[in-house]
Amino acid sequence: MRIVAADSASAILDEKFEPRAIVATAAVVVEPPYRGPNRFLAKPVFVDAGNSHEAIVYEAELCRQLLASVEADIVHLDMSLGAVSLEELSPIQFSSMKISSKARTNLVKILPKLRRVSGEISQKYGVDVLAIGKESIPVRIAELTAGAHAIIYASEKALKQREPLMLGLPSKCQPKIVENKVYLCSLMAAEHDVSGYAVDVEGVLEKVNIVEMLNPCARGFRTLKIAPKT
Repeated sequence: MRIVAADSASAILDEKFEPRAIVATAAVVVEPPYRGPNRFLAKPVFVDAGNSHEAIVYEAELCRQLLASVEADIVHLDMSLGAVSLEELSPIQFSSMKISSKARTNLVKILPKLRRVSGEISQKYGVDVLAIGKESIPVRIAELTAGAHAIIYASEKALKQREPLMLGLPSKCQPKIVENKVYLCSLMAAEHDVSGYAVDVEGVLEKVNIVEMLNPCARGFRTLKIAPKT
């Protein structure tokens, strides 16, 4: 089964290690053995962390864009709603789901856009869009792919503003830079061979210093301090 999935990842952190902006969104095509992306699309979003639900719409739109060039059997989005089809989702169903009132309110706001995009995907490409969330390995691969791209996007931002910044990575993963590629490798149990990657086409990473550390306020998360080289 060939799966298209999307997720957003990594955040610019303030001095208290609090997230301020979600950096990147990525959509991936994943095929057996489901360990990494076969193809991907990614873009910088820098969405306010308080409105992170807005990134889900970007994720759905990237999946639609990716499906214009590849065939797939199903689409997975990072919404943990029991793998229900988005076309079948309605605000009435939210009341029976184990989600917070804030999450419910946010979902109601973006549902019309999500249903429109998922409807277009279903009609044009004949595949369902499932709100499956973190249960999906392809969504995890999309998260790692978005996180890898976020390292490049954050480096570009640090160079542009000419000052260091802190980047929080997705949970339980570790970055590896090999030549012009950034890999983000999962550290979760049973995911030792799962990863996402990004290509540093412009040579941005050669212009910054990157120091990796653990996030002292969030166990299981790593942080990168990215600073322009002097």
